[in-house]
Amino acid sequence: MSPTAKSYDADAIQMLEGLEAVRKRPGMYIGGTGSDGLSHLLWELIDNAVDEAAAGHANAITVTFHDDGSFEVADNGRGIPVDRHTRKKVSALEVVFTELHAGGKFGGGAYAASGGLHGVGASVVNALARKLVVDVDRNGQTHRLTFVERVAGRYDGNRFRRNHELEVVGKVPQHRTGTRVRFWPDTDIFDADAVISYVDVRDRVAQMCFLVPKLEVVLIDRRPGGNGEPERFVSNRGLVDYVEHLSVGEPLTEVLIITGDGSYEENVPVDGKMAVVQRPCQVELALRWVKGYDTKLVSFVNTIPTSDGGTHVAGLERAMTFALNDKLSFDEAKKLKKFKDEARATREDVQEGLVAVLKVTVPEPQFRGQTKRELGTPKVQSITYDVVKNGIVDWVASGKKSHVNAVRDKLIAAIEARLLSRQQRETLRRASALGSSGLPDKLADCRSTDVAETELLIVEGDSAAGPTKGGRNSEFQAVLPIRGKILNAGKATLKQVLENAEAEAIFTVMGAGSGAAFDPDAARYGRVVILADADVDGAHIRCLLLTLFYGYMRPLLVQGRVYVAMPPLFTIKETAGAKTKHFAYDDADRLRICGELSAAGRNFKVGRNKGLGEMDVDELAQTALDPETRVLRRVTLDEAEAVAAARAFDVLMGRDVGPRRDWIVERAAFVDREILDI
Repeated sequence: MSPTAKSYDADAIQMLEGLEAVRKRPGMYIGGTGSDGLSHLLWELIDNAVDEAAAGHANAITVTFHDDGSFEVADNGRGIPVDRHTRKKVSALEVVFTELHAGGKFGGGAYAASGGLHGVGASVVNALARKLVVDVDRNGQTHRLTFVERVAGRYDGNRFRRNHELEVVGKVPQHRTGTRVRFWPDTDIFDADAVISYVDVRDRVAQMCFLVPKLEVVLIDRRPGGNGEPERFVSNRGLVDYVEHLSVGEPLTEVLIITGDGSYEENVPVDGKMAVVQRPCQVELALRWVKGYDTKLVSFVNTIPTSDGGTHVAGLERAMTFALNDKLSFDEAKKLKKFKDEARATREDVQEGLVAVLKVTVPEPQFRGQTKRELGTPKVQSITYDVVKNGIVDWVASGKKSHVNAVRDKLIAAIEARLLSRQQRETLRRASALGSSGLPDKLADCRSTDVAETELLIVEGDSAAGPTKGGRNSEFQAVLPIRGKILNAGKATLKQVLENAEAEAIFTVMGAGSGAAFDPDAARYGRVVILADADVDGAHIRCLLLTLFYGYMRPLLVQGRVYVAMPPLFTIKETAGAKTKHFAYDDADRLRICGELSAAGRNFKVGRNKGLGEMDVDELAQTALDPETRVLRRVTLDEAEAVAAARAFDVLMGRDVGPRRDWIVERAAFVDREILDI
C-alpha cells in the first residue's frame, strides 16, 4: 500500500468552517479571482443597497472608489440591525459579515424579493478583504465595526484589538438611518491584473436606476487619474427610460408596457421541515421595435441582471413568437405565398430590431450557478409566457394600427429574407454537388485551403483588379473586384441587400452566410482586406463596405479579421542614379521625404496617385499586397464600444437625414478647407 493511501484516514477529512471555505474556493462564490470576481465583491454591496431601495426603504446610494485602493457603498436605508443576536451572542451586524448564510433575505422576512448572493454576499466580501469597515446609522448614533483579516474589533490608536462590541463613533439625527461599507480587497487572493472598472460600475449603477425608479445613485472616483467629481444617475420612468436608452435607430413603434402577475407553489424547508409555500411572481416588460436588425434583450430577476437568460426569458421568447404568428397571419402575405407552409416567423425573425427589458420579481429565486447569471425557477416560465402573450395579443388588437402594421411588414421582410437566404445556400450546395464551385466568375481564388493563412482582397473595379492579381501571392491571397460603390447597407432593407449583386458576391465568396445566420467559423478566408483608392471616393467605398460588414458579418469585426489597406497618396521618384521610389501616405510624409532628398542633393519628381489602377504591379505589391512592406489598418469592434458604434453607423449611414445633417453642421467649424481633397 502506498504512503498516500495509508494517510487517508479520519484525520485526512478537512472541514472548512466559516469564511475559510470562501477563501479556499473563491470561484464557487464569485466566479473566479480575475477582474470579474473582484468586481463581484462590489456588486454584492451595491445589490444589498439596491434591495433596500427596491423595498421602499432607501432612495439614495453612493459608490466611491477611494485613492487607497478601497471601495465604499453607502445607502440611506434602514441600517443593518446593531442589537445583540439572540443565538450568536454578538451583534447582528457582526453576524451578517461573518456567517455565510445570515441576513434578512430568507423566508420572506425583511425582504419580499432580493438579489443578494443566496444570503452570503456581505460575508463573502469580508472573507476576501484584508480589511472591512462598516458604519451603521441607527437610533441617533453611528455604530462602527471593523474587520482586519476577518477578525472583528476596533483600533486603539494605531493598534487593532479584537472586540465584539460595536464602537459608537458619532451622533446623527434620530430619524437618520443608513449603512456604509468600505473594504480593501485581499490582493493575495486576486490575480495581479484584476481591477474593478469604473466604466463597468457606471453602466451597472445606471442600469439599477432604470430598475428602481426615483432611486438616485452617485458615483465618485477619487483614485489617481479619476475626475473626483460626483456622477449622478436617476430615472423617473423606469423600464421605459431603459428601452429608450438602449434604442438605436429610427423607432417603428412606441414603447409598449406589459405587466402582470401570477403565483406558483414551491416546496421549501420551513422550521426544519419541507412545506409547500405560495410564491408571488410579478412580470414587467418594456419593448419596442426599431428599423435596424440588431436585437437588444436585457433581463433581470428582482434587480439582478441575468446575462445568460433563464426561464423568464424562455417564457418571453415563446410567448412573443406564438402570439405574433397567431395574430398577424403571415401566411396571408402576398410576398410569402411562394413559400407556402413555411410562412411563419421564427424567434430570430420576431427579435429582429427588438429592444426589450424584462424584469421578474420573485422571492428566493433559484439560479443556475452561484453568480446568478441564469434564472432556474421552472414555474416562472409559464407565468411570464401568459403575461407576455396576453399583452402582445391585446396590443395587436387595440394598439396603434400604424405601429402594428409596421411590425407586421418588418416580420414579413425578415421571413422572406431568411427563406431567400436559405434558398441561395441550397442553390450553392447543389452547384457544388454538380461539380461547380458556385463561386462568382470574377473571383480569382487562392490555392491554399488553410483558412488561418488566407485573405480575401476586395478591390474596386477591373482596373484595380488587374495589377492586384498580378502583384498578389496567389498561394494565400484571393481577389474579388466589385463594381463601383455598393449599396448602403445602413439604409437598405435586408431583402435589398441579399438581392444586391455585389453584396451577394461577397456573401457567397465568404461562404459563411449573412446577418444573424453568419458563422465566422465557416468563413473561407481568415482575413478580409479592403483595397480602395486613396481619395474621397475610395474612402466612401471603404465606408460602404464596412457598413455591410458591420450589419451582416459583424463577428469578423469583433474578431479583428477585417483590415483596410493604406495605399500611398504620393509616389516620389528619384530621377538620377538608382532612381529609387519613395512612398508618402499623407502631406506631412511627402514634405518629410522631399526635405530629406533635397538636403541630400538628390533630384526627384512627385506624383499624385489618383487610383490603384494607375500604379504598376510592383508599386501596388510593395505598398498594399506584400505582408512585409504593406501598410494595413485593422478594424475592430469591442463590446464596450458596441452602443457607440451602433449610434455612429445609424447617424452617418442610416436612413434618417436629420441627425446626419446636424452632425455635419456641428462639426463644420472644425474643417480645415486647405486640406480638403477637392
